[in-house]
Formats: sequence, structure tokens, C-alpha cells
Amino acid sequence: MGGFFSRSARAVADGDFAPENAPVNPIAASDAVRRVELLDSFEAAGLGWFWATDAQGRLIYLSDNAARMLGWTDGEAIGKPLGELFIPERAGDPDKAERPLAFLLSARNSISGFNVRLAVEGQEVWWEIAGKPQFDEKQRFTGYRGSAKDITATRESQRDAARLAQYDPLTGLANRHRITRRLTETLKAYRNSKRTCALVMLDLDRFKQVNETLGHQAGDELLKQVATRLGRIVDNKGEIGRPGGDEFQIILPDMDDRGALGELVQRLIQMVSQPYSLNGTRAIVGTSAGIAIAPYDGLEAEELTAASDLALHAAKGGGRGQYRFYSSDLKDGAKNRRRIEEDLRDAIENGQLSMHYQPLVCAKTHEVRCCEALMRWEHPDRGEISPAEFIPVAEEVGIIKEMGEWALNEVCRQAKQWPVDLRVAVNVSAVQFADDDFPQVVSNALDNTDFEPERLELEITESVFLGDAGRAEIIFGKLKALGVKLALDDFGTGYSSLSYLRTAPFDKIKIDQSFVRGATEEGNNNAAILSAIVSLAGALNMETVAEGVQAKDELDLVTERGATLIQGQIFSRALTNDDFLGRLQEGKIKYEPRGPAKYRADRKKVFRRIGLIHEDSRYKVVMRNLSKTGAMIEGLLEVPLGTQVVLDLGGGQLAVATVRRSKGSVQGVEFETPLISDGADGLCTRHRVSPYQIEAAGRPLAALPHDPYSLIMAERMGAGAPKKFVEVEVGTPKPGAGPGS
Repeated sequence: MGGFFSRSARAVADGDFAPENAPVNPIAASDAVRRVELLDSFEAAGLGWFWATDAQGRLIYLSDNAARMLGWTDGEAIGKPLGELFIPERAGDPDKAERPLAFLLSARNSISGFNVRLAVEGQEVWWEIAGKPQFDEKQRFTGYRGSAKDITATRESQRDAARLAQYDPLTGLANRHRITRRLTETLKAYRNSKRTCALVMLDLDRFKQVNETLGHQAGDELLKQVATRLGRIVDNKGEIGRPGGDEFQIILPDMDDRGALGELVQRLIQMVSQPYSLNGTRAIVGTSAGIAIAPYDGLEAEELTAASDLALHAAKGGGRGQYRFYSSDLKDGAKNRRRIEEDLRDAIENGQLSMHYQPLVCAKTHEVRCCEALMRWEHPDRGEISPAEFIPVAEEVGIIKEMGEWALNEVCRQAKQWPVDLRVAVNVSAVQFADDDFPQVVSNALDNTDFEPERLELEITESVFLGDAGRAEIIFGKLKALGVKLALDDFGTGYSSLSYLRTAPFDKIKIDQSFVRGATEEGNNNAAILSAIVSLAGALNMETVAEGVQAKDELDLVTERGATLIQGQIFSRALTNDDFLGRLQEGKIKYEPRGPAKYRADRKKVFRRIGLIHEDSRYKVVMRNLSKTGAMIEGLLEVPLGTQVVLDLGGGQLAVATVRRSKGSVQGVEFETPLISDGADGLCTRHRVSPYQIEAAGRPLAALPHDPYSLIMAERMGAGAPKKFVEVEVGTPKPGAGPGS
């Protein structure tokens, strides 16, 4: 086999390079021939190749096998620049070495174990090359002599191994190690460039039920489909990871607008909640999400992950199928949740739970036709605790079944004593419904109290269809066999599929109050949705209940659109059994509508001490109520109408507002930019004071404290600046006067 190395070796063997008249050593010549034969065999076996260049970097030798691999034949390679053999390195290419090949060659450095990709069209071929610069007797550079071997298969194996180490083999998403490393690297880089990054943590609701009823193979298939759906929504906006189990994380660079984040995460929740086909079986799961944003909620990966996890737990505690943003208040909420869990176990035995009843009145006559039983908890030390707080805790810790059984018996016992044979509706938790013994629990309650089955309604949410829908149909059949009625509660807010209405034997559909709210406003589509639901229910021979009606224009609308029954504070709040029984005994079955003439955005009663900034002065005021568009504050005397102020709502939330009403020390303000939902029943601003602004003011970079604005304005405010308004002290409300904050 010819070539640079073989020609040189043969020349030595033949004495061509021997000094004039020098004797030829036959042993040395024989060794040289054997070396040449070994080199030829090495090349022919494809174990490696040799190459050489001149001082200008042009090839003067390349093994024949290597030349053929590149498509060069008949010595075509000779004279070509060495660089033409390889694909140039790209900036940011993870496969490129620390220093490119061109740099090493120009510096005349020795090369060892250097990986390069060959310029072979349509293939990915990799070599590992080595080379050494050559110099003549005058130390003049004469070129390189080197070797190469094919490492394509080895690289593929290493790449597969590296992928297995970084990616979840089931879904193909980044695993815990990779997503954590990516988050760590991103936060470190973004801290230097003053950028933001959001982290969303999700886990699936009722995934365990799918595993238990359909098997782990179906559970694995479900996880793969969830991963695909998440990818469609996130696309190139971020990276998705699956740390393990039914948990997912999403890194979203350069996102800190909580309005945009809320919309994105709501789309994720809706997409994940659509039905799945698993080996011919239909299943539905939901998801909850927690959102944290760097640098506001944390600077390090561990800190941000802990914040998003806390927000996720808050979302699940709010009833699942929700998202929550992290706030420092959630730490207090976690402590409160533990207290609720500890005290709730004794609530039944100590007689702290009671049932209240809210009338459902006929849309035409305004006479009571039914009522909904609502559980209330009067804590001996903390007063009334909202069901929105204790029901999710009861579901999570597993005592909701005991509470639900008590409620069924208590409602049947009390309703049996009413002088009018009204129907009474009892809410059923999805956890209760999932128990195979639930129909027997209902039967026992009816038998124990001798209550008429046709008077008992069970209100069930769409979440009961999560997991095995066929099993739900069996339970429905057993309940209908008892003679009780079934109502579909909060219709339209759960897991959106209408297919279950074909077989589920519901007697009533309750239209969620979210479709009543704002339905009278111009441009709002809720009125059309109301009409559609009423028409659907009518076609299925079901009653409809419009929930949460508060204003007279809402009452007129839902009546006009054909709702059968009306429920809401426009007629009555939930009454104790004694109060409700008293009305029935007096024959007061008709309710008069009492409420505002027109709907306005919900104003949540609060009692929160906040800051108010006007010009260069900061005041302490109390916020009495809050809505998306405005708030009522108290604490400043005689503030003129039209005054521009900034409300510091805490946690870096600043809301620019204008005083629209003012009387004494109370002002009503309108926000320049409406607040947004925090994913549950709270409100928050789209943006917050950036920790980078605080750092620019000379403070160390850290996650947001509760009052970051004061750190920025510390030098500007308070140093004898004259205040235009007089502050007055506002006392703490008496227990029961309104929810605290």
C-alpha cells in the first residue's frame, strides 16, 4: 500500500536516505520493512489512519481508506487544506472543544485526543485526531504528522448515555438533574444581566386513581400524553422537566408579567384537564400549579423551587385545578393550614360543626323550592373558619369522609323536622364519591333518620369523572336506585367535557356564579353562555340553578334567560337551621329580592394595613375592601377628588390610583391598571418592584422583602418632607366584622 509513511519507511529500508558510502545495516532495514508492513495492515484494517501536512497546512498524505470515506479518490486529497476535511465549529456548540482546531494548528501546538466532525454530506461522522508539529534541522516548521480513528459509534453511545443521565426515559423531558442544573445556570447568568425567570411547578390531580383503576401501564401512557400537551403550549417559550412521579416543572425565561403567566398556566391547566384515551379507556385528570419568579421570589434554584412548591400546595389547598403565585403570606398560610389540620380532627366530637341552609327560590314566583346545606365551623378561639380553608384540608388528610357522613345524617335529621317537604341539597366531595361504600353511607343516613329519598339531592362536581368514568356510572346507578336526586354543581368550571351528560342521570345543573358575574356588562359573553346552558339542560329535562346572584340586573337577566331556580344573597344568605326553621313555621316561603340595582366588580372585604404614597410623602392607611378596579381606604382626612396616589399593597406591589370618592377619612380609589387574579380568590398586581431596582439603590440583591418600596425611597422620603394630608388612627375591627388579612 502506497502513501507518505510507507514510502518513507521503504526509502529507509532501501538505503535511499543513507549517508554516502555508509554501510547498510541489514537488521535495521529489516525492522523498517516490518514497521511499514504493520502500518499498512493497521490502515487496511480500518483501525486508524494517518495524515500529514506541509508548512502551509496542505495535505501531503492521507490514508486511502480515509480519503474514500470523504469521497476523495485518485489522490484528490493531496494539496487540499486540512480544514476542508472538517465542519467548522459553531459558537455555542456543546460538542466543540475549549479551543478550536484552527487555533491549535496556527499555534503549532501538539494535538491529542481532539474530536472533529467530518464534512461528509448526509452523515454524522466523527474522528479523534492526534498530531505533532515537525521542524527541520534549522527549527523551521515543516508541517504536521498525525493519526486519526473513527469514534462515531463511541460518541453515539456516549450521547445516549448522557441523554439517559439528563432526560426522563418515559416522557423524553429533562429529568430532575438536568432541570435543576438548567435552572441553576439560568439564574446565575440572568442575575448578572438583570433578567427575570419564572418557574412553574405542576402535579396531576387524581393521577393515583388512574394508576390504581387502570394500571401502571395506563399511568405511564398518561404521563407521556401530558408531556406532549405541555410541550404544545410551552413550545419554545421555555424548557419542561419531569423531576419524578406526576410532577412537572417549567422554566420560563424573561417572564415576570403575572397576567401573562396566569393566562399561560390557565391554558396548561385546561389542556391537561381534557380527556385521555388510554388503551381504549377514557380517563380524565386535572392539574394544579404554583408559580415563582426570580429574582422577586428567590435568587437561587433551591429558593425558587421551594417558593413554587409552596405556591403549588396553596393551589391544591384551594380546591385543585387552580394556580397560585408565590407570596410571603403563603408561609403564614402553611402554618395556618397545620393548625386547621390539628383542630379539625376534634371539631365534630366537640360540636363545632353545624349545617346552614341557603334557599333556592323559583325564578317566577320567588318561593323557596329547595335549599343547599352548607357546612360551617365555629372555632372556640378563632371564630368562624371559612369552608374554603378547612374543606381542602379535610380532603387532603382523609377526614372528609367522616365529615361528609356526619353532614348527611345531620341534614336528614334536621330537614325531617321541617313543616314543609322541601328538597335539601348536600355537597359531596370527590373524595367521598370515590369511596365504593358511598351509596351505602347515603342509604344508612336515610334509614337512620327515616328521611324521604326524593327530598335528598346530592350535589356533585365534574371532578368525580376524573379517572375511571365507568366506575362513576356504577355509583350513579346505585344512588338513583335509592331514589335520591343528583345535581351537577359548578357546571362549566371543571374538566370540560360534555360526554358524561349522555349517561349520568342528573336532575339539575347548577350554573356556576362565575358565569353570572359580569353577565350584564357590555361585551361580556356570559349571557350567551347562560342561554346555552339553560337550553342544554332543557333538552336533557333538567332544572337549572343560577348561583351567586347578587344584583337586580343579574336577577332580571338569569330570569329572562330561563333559569329555573335562583340562589344568591339577593334573596338570602345561608341561615342557621333555627332561623330557617323559624321562617318555615311562620309560613314565610316567599323571598323578596334585596340588593344593588346593578352588578359591580366584586369587592372583597379586607382589613389590611398598607402604605399610600402621595408626591414625596408616605402614609399609613387601612384598606377596607378590594376589587380588580379599585379599593376603599381609610386613614387620611379630606383627600380631594382626583388626587393621584400610589397604594403599596406589600410585597413590591404598587397600584397607581385616582381618588373618585372621598368623605371624611374614607376614600374610594380607582386603579389605573386593573389587578389580576392570583389564581384563587385573591388579587395581585401584574408587576412588582424589582430587586434589581433595590440593588441599584445601594442594597444587597435579595428576594423581595415585605416592604421593598421603602428601601428605594428611604432617602427621598421622611427627611422632614411636609405632608399634605392628616393621618388618623384606624382601629382593628371586632371579631366577625370582616375577614382579616
